[in-house]
Amino acid sequence: MTRRRSGGSPPTQRQLRVGEELRHVLAGVLARDELRDPALQGLSITVTQVRVSPDLRNATAYVMPLGGERAADSLAALRRAAPFLRGQVGRAVELRLVPQLDFAIDTSFEHAQRIDGLLRRPEVARDLGGDEAAPDPDDEAR
Repeated sequence: MTRRRSGGSPPTQRQLRVGEELRHVLAGVLARDELRDPALQGLSITVTQVRVSPDLRNATAYVMPLGGERAADSLAALRRAAPFLRGQVGRAVELRLVPQLDFAIDTSFEHAQRIDGLLRRPEVARDLGGDEAAPDPDDEAR
């Protein structure tokens, strides 16, 4: 009997290792500016994470252009270049099957900025500051 993983389970160690290796290869190709697409010319793209499916057949690379400029254009260009990038990955990484590549814009930076903005709001700062200044009732009981 085989064990099936539910969709909410964390990635395995192998998925993490393969994802990190793919991230390094993709970042290297993008840094060397090997793609000839005009939408990517002169654009610095950061590969923040690569998530690999449990069967290692599919991989999603989360990318962000420097400064977030031309994100939609660069995403479309990367998707057009996916077969070339897959070939580069196949030459650089020893895997039985080279995963199909998909690309997505990494929204974690926007999410972190939103949380930072919330934490800096005056009412939140007041609440956080109020906890530190209030005496601990357990200290008085001792």
